[in-house]
Formats: sequence, structure tokens, C-alpha cells
Amino acid sequence: MRVGVADTTFARVNMGAIAIDELKRHASVSVERYTVPGVKDLPVACKKLIEERRCDIVMALGMPGGKDKDKMCAHEASQGLIHAQLLTNHHIIEVFVHEDEAENDAELAWLAEQRTREHAVSAIRLILAPKELERDAGTGQRQGFADAGPARR
Repeated sequence: MRVGVADTTFARVNMGAIAIDELKRHASVSVERYTVPGVKDLPVACKKLIEERRCDIVMALGMPGGKDKDKMCAHEASQGLIHAQLLTNHHIIEVFVHEDEAENDAELAWLAEQRTREHAVSAIRLILAPKELERDAGTGQRQGFADAGPARR
């Protein structure tokens, strides 16, 4: 299995290195990394990882800022990632950590690492063990923060 890792220089945490570490801890995979300047560059990086480097699945890692303009750019990048998935018929796992999700740098670094690691495991499961994800359907899983759990009547 070949996993693509697309990350950015704009991020304040080396999310690509974290993803690669976690992927290799959970499966024997070949990893292709493609680093771009910012989140709006991620869709083409992911598409190239799928089409040119023959990745089976790709993780798109980014850290948008907390300003309104940054949120708009993150939304545009998300739309591009969805489009790239539809064009390639491959999953692209979006792993964005917004700077305003944390109150300080330590919490931001912790969240970026946790979310990246948990999404890396999900990427492996999606390709190698999809029935495991099916068993978790409706359980309120969250990446980074505590799981929400299922809604109760």
C-alpha cells in the first residue's frame, strides 16, 4: 500500500513527519510526501500524489490561521480536496488544525499531533480494515479532542 502525505510550510507543526511516523507504526506502507506552501495548494498536491505517484490514499495536512480570511481559504481548500477526491475516486483525509482551536502554542502543538496521529490510523483502517470503521459508525469519534460518544435518547 502506498500512502500520500501532503503538508504545508505554513503549518506551525511538522504534521507531515508526525503522519509518516504514525503510518509506519501501524502498517508496512510506502509513503510519498509532497510539501506545498499553504492549504490552497493541497488539492493539486493530493491529486498528483494519487495520479503521478500512485498513492492508494492521501492525507492532506494543514494549519489554517484563525482570521476570517484564513477560514475562507481553509473552506476553499476543503472544496478543492473534495473535488480532487471525486476526480480521482480516491479518499483524501483532510487533517486541518485551525490555530484558533487552541489557547496557546503548547495546546496547538498537542492538538496537531493528536489529530494527525488519529487520522493516520483512520487512513490505514480505511484502506486495510474498513469493517473496523463500520463497527465504529455512530459512536461519536473525534480526532484530537475527546470522543463525543453516541447520542442517547
